[in-house]
Amino acid sequence: MEYTDAPSAEVEKQTPDPATSSKPETAEGQASDAVAVLLSVVPGLGHIYKGHNFIGMLLIFVGTPMAVGIAMLIATGTAGFGIGLLPVYWFAVMFHVYGIEDRAASTAAASIEEGEQY
Repeated sequence: MEYTDAPSAEVEKQTPDPATSSKPETAEGQASDAVAVLLSVVPGLGHIYKGHNFIGMLLIFVGTPMAVGIAMLIATGTAGFGIGLLPVYWFAVMFHVYGIEDRAASTAAASIEEGEQY
């Protein structure tokens, strides 16, 4: 065996441990959970930001109007206290968008790593 400073032909590819690695803060990296929660002021926008387009559109056009309608219906029988259900729905959507995985980063990372195909 001969001594050389040249790197070996077999270069090990180091994969970061997901438990110890932090999320990148770049636009090309993963979607920020905090930004997704802030976008959820309008329920569904945070889901769209994280790549869950169908759930986001469903929340915007079906879930939120139904939640408002049900809260108003309950408010008529409870002297207005049913309106208190709207913040519960709002926070539930925020907690959900905080906890779901990020689909936007996986598609962006896949397109970057593929390179050119011949």
